[in-house]
Amino acid sequence: MIKNLLFLLLEAPIDPNKKPPLITNDAVVLGILIIILAVIFKTSSSNQPKWKKFYTFVPSILLCYFIPSVLNSMGVIDGEASSLYFVSSRFLLPASITLLTLSIDIKGIINLGPKAGIMFLTGTVGVVFGGPIAILVISTFNPELVGGAGADAVWRGMTTVAGSWIGGGANQTAMFEVFEPSSTLFSSMITVDVIVANLWMAFLLYGAGISKALDKKLKADSSAIDELKDKVEKYRMSIAKIPNLTDTMVILAVGFGATAIGHLIADFIAPWLAENAPGLKKFSLTKNFFWIVVITTTIGLTLSFTRAKKLEGAGASRIGSALLYILVASIGMKMNIMAIFETPGLFLIGLVWMLVHVSLMLLVAYLIKAPFFFLAVGSQANIGGAASAPIVASAFNPSLATVGVLLAVFGYALGTYGAYLCGLLMQMVAP
Repeated sequence: MIKNLLFLLLEAPIDPNKKPPLITNDAVVLGILIIILAVIFKTSSSNQPKWKKFYTFVPSILLCYFIPSVLNSMGVIDGEASSLYFVSSRFLLPASITLLTLSIDIKGIINLGPKAGIMFLTGTVGVVFGGPIAILVISTFNPELVGGAGADAVWRGMTTVAGSWIGGGANQTAMFEVFEPSSTLFSSMITVDVIVANLWMAFLLYGAGISKALDKKLKADSSAIDELKDKVEKYRMSIAKIPNLTDTMVILAVGFGATAIGHLIADFIAPWLAENAPGLKKFSLTKNFFWIVVITTTIGLTLSFTRAKKLEGAGASRIGSALLYILVASIGMKMNIMAIFETPGLFLIGLVWMLVHVSLMLLVAYLIKAPFFFLAVGSQANIGGAASAPIVASAFNPSLATVGVLLAVFGYALGTYGAYLCGLLMQMVAP
């Protein structure tokens, strides 16, 4: 995903032939996105046979990000020019994380066992070795496609994708600074990053809807996950109430209050570490977004041991999920599905790379009999990071969103190291 890289994009050449979008007002765009979400949820919950049949094959969450991407591709809206993704990821996501974490069952997550961690690390290994393997595969029939010299060497641009796919935007920026690809190449690689990552996310979201069938094929035991979901659902039923305005305002205060605290502390810690401990930059510890996610997650986990946990009965996770789906739509509007035809060669590299990652994930999941949930969240915690890992996790059940967040935090720590190693390996095998 593209995370906090606007200052780098400004260096890239601007296409003078690009037409302005039909709608440029973010207030209008936000309204369109929420209307789209409302229509999707309304039709997906309909009892009409035609809608039931349609959503049997097409998961509703997939449409939540695909329809905005179509509008972006058609020039109706412009995801890159809009501020909605930044606002959603910096304001709505932290609040959503806090509210989704309120009712978390820590013991239940621990009882999920080590398979979640194994699948996450497998995803990291798949990205690290997938890059050089993609170069080797493509170079056998078209070495020029993965060639280039100096700042235009393709492998240099691929290091930024590795940073994004293991950690996130902060790690992507770090790789840009370390390996110094040209701005033109970097801009193309960002497009590859977004399109390929979102295509894979689409498959994961679809898989979430048929996870039981996939678990049978993987011969996986998902009983621990089912027990956690059932336990959370029973707890919600035991404290359920009809929320009034006071309840809703308290829930919003907790979510956005935690967001405020996260930003406040991050604005102090990140600059302080950057100035006094610059060596921690390689861990992404000097980036605000990392601390915002960590702090709001910690607040949510802490509140789960207090009376605030009962806010779940008034719909804390429901409001958190609503905020998360706005982020889903804003992610979708950044995807231009037509861009794949502009630089097909680079997309071929990205697809081969992702295929290595996916193949390794499937192989290990089959060998250790890991449920598809662990495969999906472990992969997305690498590829998408904290902005989209909880989206995939919540597609299985909102109570599992925090599992995605916790794994994504590990990705920030591993991102720079893994991407740097991947860069060295790609440099070694590049023609």
